[in-house]
Amino acid sequence: MAYTPHDVIKPEKIAATAAVALEETLVVPAVFRREGIDQFKGAKNDTINVKVEGVLPFRTYGFRNNRSKPIEFDTYHEKTVAVSFGGDIYSAVQLTDEQNDFDLNGWAKLMAKQTEAVGRGLEFQATDYLTKHDYAVTLGGQVAGRSLRKTLIRARDVLNKFRVPKEQRTLLVGTDWETELLSDPDLNLAQNVGEAEAVSALREATLGRRYGFNIVVANELPADAAIAMTQSAFIFATGAPSVPQSVPFGASASYNGVALRWVRDYDANYLVDRSVVNTFKGFRSVEDILMGRDEATGQAFVSEHEHFVRAIKLDLGATADVLPDADGPDPKAQELAAITGVGAPAA
Repeated sequence: MAYTPHDVIKPEKIAATAAVALEETLVVPAVFRREGIDQFKGAKNDTINVKVEGVLPFRTYGFRNNRSKPIEFDTYHEKTVAVSFGGDIYSAVQLTDEQNDFDLNGWAKLMAKQTEAVGRGLEFQATDYLTKHDYAVTLGGQVAGRSLRKTLIRARDVLNKFRVPKEQRTLLVGTDWETELLSDPDLNLAQNVGEAEAVSALREATLGRRYGFNIVVANELPADAAIAMTQSAFIFATGAPSVPQSVPFGASASYNGVALRWVRDYDANYLVDRSVVNTFKGFRSVEDILMGRDEATGQAFVSEHEHFVRAIKLDLGATADVLPDADGPDPKAQELAAITGVGAPAA
């Protein structure tokens, strides 16, 4: 009888397949800017620094003036945003000899379930980070005389006034928002559902595109909450831990900015295989220096404070908007209202 060797299971291939599967399970982290840690390994305090472009004011010089004053020079600075890794998301499974021989046909099914568990953890924690963040603006979904369509247009207007890039804008919505949006004939979103075959959880959750937003359902968001944002509002960083030399079977892999590690060994004391899938993760928001214009002189200037303007919140049940108070006690809110024109009306 001819001898047929068993197929060799390559951990690199399995890890790579799992990384792709993990990336495709994500919804909320998928609309964040993604960063990996491979180039930052060894950084101090488990922190990576991500570059954010700076801003420069324009200045004017009098035409045919007497040249008694020099022009003004500005210094350009790019800001670094520190992203600290705040935990290790993992799935660990023990597999008995009996399960390995009689219940499972290879490791593919088990890896799919472990990857799904890690993805669920990332989804919960990214959503938790979103919901606990402070927003300069919250728009109400029940403001008198304003339809949902006009609320979305208002969200677009606020981001435009905040000078947020129009590319890669997303409106993440909870399930109550989804119901209301799909029921609104003015938005006509219901016809988009199920039109395209989904290739990822993000595409599956996308209702359509209106007013510059990709409207995406995030099941873990509070049902009455929505976040209008650009991709660079939040940073999502993952890193695959190194495979220990003492582990005979393991590999790390990444796909589209999402990394993971798989290690497997055998515990002879209990006759079980042990499989662990895990990743390091970190989340961070991005604040900006804004550019304003002095009405008296016509000259531009940069803000004294940093402002979080790349995302705003929407509350389906709120009957009024919450806006920066130009006349309030907070100088940061005063500055934001003065520069952007987005502010609470005078009392």
